[in-house]
Amino acid sequence: QVQLVESGGGLVQPGGSLRLSCAASGSILSIYVMGWYRQAPGKQRELVATVTGGGDTNYADSVKGRFTISRVNAKNTVYLEMNSLTPEDTAVYYCNALLTSSYVRRTYWGQGTQVTVSS
Repeated sequence: QVQLVESGGGLVQPGGSLRLSCAASGSILSIYVMGWYRQAPGKQRELVATVTGGGDTNYADSVKGRFTISRVNAKNTVYLEMNSLTPEDTAVYYCNALLTSSYVRRTYWGQGTQVTVSS
């Protein structure tokens, strides 16, 4: 059984920073891509950022220059450093991983962590 467990969400003022973490655990053979998605109330889930095992990154235009995704392969962990936060960044943030477990490659999701940007 594979689990993705997120942490680090919370309430922050506009212009502030937060760091999200997500650790994958279980019977994992290999993790190809890890990433973060978010879903604001009344909106569809959207990509925030992804990172491959080799360190290649991809960001949504709305977060470029403000958010940084990183990954520690040895710990099966991905991080999202969020700076210059605005109320528009308020959402539930979900960790995502494309990985092989029990010789099956599929996508897994975390349970989500709430990020609220408000004064």
